[in-house]
Amino acid sequence: MPRVKRGFKARRRRSKVLKLAKGYYGGRSRLFRTATEAVDRGLKYAYRDRRAKKRTFRGIWIARINAAARMNDISYSQLMHGLKLAGIELDRKVLAEMAVSDPAGFAKVAQNAKQYAKAS
Repeated sequence: MPRVKRGFKARRRRSKVLKLAKGYYGGRSRLFRTATEAVDRGLKYAYRDRRAKKRTFRGIWIARINAAARMNDISYSQLMHGLKLAGIELDRKVLAEMAVSDPAGFAKVAQNAKQYAKAS
């Protein structure tokens, strides 16, 4: 039985991996076996960290909102509760941006939330 030569398919597979490993240090960008390991690990981290990034940003937004809320004499939890009762549907990303770039507008929102939080 004749042996099978892999031909261009193997070359195409290897070049695809080495292209993904472009910019890696040393043999990781030049040697197929080490490049494969590095690329696999890199893709795994990329998948995981796309999700972790969302968690990280949410934490940052909450910290910013909390700091701005306390400057307006209300806690974060009371602010969020008051916003829910008031029917103000601003997400944490927008609230954090308001807290940084528009403190006067955030103060109005916080005041509104404070009224509803006290009423309940």
